[in-house]
Formats: sequence, C-alpha cells, structure tokens
Amino acid sequence: MTGQLIVSISGIRTETLEATAAFTERLAARDVPVSLLVAPRLKGRYRLADDSETCEWLRGRRAGNDAIVLHGYDQAPVRRRRAEFAVLGAHEADLRLLAADRVLERMGLRTRIFAAPRWNSSPGARQVLPGRGFRIDLGLTSIDNLVTGHRLRARVLGIGDGFGTDAWWCRLLIANTVRVARRGGIVRLSVAAKHLDTPMAANALINCVDLALLQGALPTTYRTVEASTARSAA
Repeated sequence: MTGQLIVSISGIRTETLEATAAFTERLAARDVPVSLLVAPRLKGRYRLADDSETCEWLRGRRAGNDAIVLHGYDQAPVRRRRAEFAVLGAHEADLRLLAADRVLERMGLRTRIFAAPRWNSSPGARQVLPGRGFRIDLGLTSIDNLVTGHRLRARVLGIGDGFGTDAWWCRLLIANTVRVARRGGIVRLSVAAKHLDTPMAANALINCVDLALLQGALPTTYRTVEASTARSAA
C-alpha cells in the first residue's frame, strides 16, 4: 500500500517569512509541495491584509503546487483558554468563518479547506463549515470530507503550535514518521513557522520528509484532498 506525505506550515508572517521560504525551497528540491495554514490575524496586532510581502509570496506559492488552508480568524484563545474554534457555538463560529473567508477572498487567497487552530474544531464549528462552502475539515486525527461525509484517519505529527519542540520530541517525531510511512499511511507533518529558524526543528522535519520518501510515500497537499472531494461530488 502506497502512503502519502503532507507537510504544512502555520504562523506565516513578516517575521517568519524568510525562514519559511528557505524551508520550502529545501522541500522543493525534493519535489515536496506544502500546505500553507493562513489566518487573517495573529497575536501582536498582526493583520495579513497589511502584510503585502507575505500575501504576494502566498499567492505565488498557490499559483504553483502549494495549498492554502484557512487556519482560524485571529487564533485568540476563547473560553477556558481553549484554542479559537475549540469551544465555539455554531453562531459565533459562523461569524468568524465569514469574516476570515472575506479577508482571504480580498487577498486572493480564498480556500475551501479549513484547519482550526490546534486542529480542534467544536461541534458547532463543524456544523456550519459546509454552509460557508468549506469542503474539507482538517482535524488532529482525521481529514474529513464535508461533502461525502468520508473520514480519513491520520494523526498530525508536529513541532510547535501545541506540539513539542525539544530534542526528544524531534526524535519521537522521526520515529513516528517512519512507523506511519512503513505501513503505507498518511504522514501529516506540521510546523509552526517561528521554529523554522531553529536548525534542530528544521532538520528534524527534513529528516522526516526524507525517511517518508524513502518508504515510498507520495508527496501531496491538502489541495489534492479537496480536488478528490470535488470529483466525488460531481
């Protein structure tokens, strides 16, 4: 059974763009595309709409083989300090999705793929996603096709953004990557961009990529999953 390899990057902004671009070039040398997790706002009063350099870079990557994924609206913790979409009711989740979708549309980055911050969508958020036109919901342990109801079981293996960053964690990440790739599963690697200027983290991820490819995993993006959804719904 042939497995798949999906690499995603979150937290892309002015301060992390250089390291992100360098990392994607290392992946391009291996013919590995990237899924780019984008939010209209980030902490520190960051606004994607005001960051023309990052927007231009994202549009250029999208014009190639990379995928854009909506990754929340502002990623601010909500009740009980949970991730943004983790405990939202349907109404509030719908308002945030609408606002985020409009921003990405104005930036030329609209997408039909959603991944909640920390990969955690509440039942209310999942309920309203199809009504806002989203076809894929990416969870921590699954890839959910919102059109057909089909669910692919695959756990995210990550660095930062809720995952560990220490040396022992990087070793565990490599071991888990090999385990999933050997059995022909979907290797879902994720990294918060702010860690890409740390050689340990970046090299650990490259090792994961190389080992997954060695096991025969086929590199792809979440855009391919969306394309499969569109064919299924046709």
